[in-house]
Amino acid sequence: MKKIGFVGLGTMGAPMASNLLKQGYEVTVYNRTAAKCEPLAAQGAVIAATPRKATEGTDTVITMVSDDNSIRAVYEGSDGVLAGLSASKTVIDCSTISPSLVKQLAEQVTAHGASFLDAPVTGSSPAAIDGTLVFMVGGSAEVLSKEEDIFECLGKKILHMGPNGSGSVAKLAHNTIVGINNLALAEGFAIAAKSGLPADTFLELVQLGSAGSKAAELKGNKIINHDFTNQFSLALMLKDLKLAASLTDGASIPTPMLNLAKSLFQAGQTEGFGDEDLSAVVKLYEAWIGQKIGEQSSIQD
Repeated sequence: MKKIGFVGLGTMGAPMASNLLKQGYEVTVYNRTAAKCEPLAAQGAVIAATPRKATEGTDTVITMVSDDNSIRAVYEGSDGVLAGLSASKTVIDCSTISPSLVKQLAEQVTAHGASFLDAPVTGSSPAAIDGTLVFMVGGSAEVLSKEEDIFECLGKKILHMGPNGSGSVAKLAHNTIVGINNLALAEGFAIAAKSGLPADTFLELVQLGSAGSKAAELKGNKIINHDFTNQFSLALMLKDLKLAASLTDGASIPTPMLNLAKSLFQAGQTEGFGDEDLSAVVKLYEAWIGQKIGEQSSIQD
């Protein structure tokens, strides 16, 4: 079995590393907040003191951290991932970061004789726990084939998008749609609630009709129940929308809905909802209509 270094044990990274351990891989873990390593150590993981130590002595290194600055912090410097690389290793970055940084990392990794794949995911924390993530991968098809066993342990589908950077672009385009769809769901709920319609019956209509979406499937009942426990945070959605806006600005792509979505998620962040689930953006609409979405229950005979 391959020896794997896993760097970043947040909402997504911890269950991914856990699934690798369950499948019998030797896993060395690193996290800036060291206490997050302990549950994995109880499963048999080795705790590394630095990203470099998590990289040395392994065959494949997986990184899953929050943003560009966090990536630089774990890759660069004498204790970083790059310092621990050698020929024949593969680095798989599953973070959602800027395509320009992805390409920079790919160049730095290959300069050490190692291989690099950018492989962001979709599916949020439930899919990370269940091992049913979808990977969108940028990089060499040959390298992807070599690491296929790892991807199959963690996800249900692997989509090769093209060369390095393609996975990152695909994720930002995908999450643009996710952000817009969640706002559309919130807006529809607001119209229905303010007009006195029962929220649960309205959600059933949405799921049965042409307005049906993953947003409705995954977030509809969370909105009705005012359950904003974090599956994918509003702050991370805002971060991804900002990255997408930077990408589209650089490519001169008109994106009016992306820009509006970014503004509304920014408003949610400003209101203090950043650490809650992205569906908490509905609280902006609740403030505007003066009531909670779930207050109107099913019509009783």
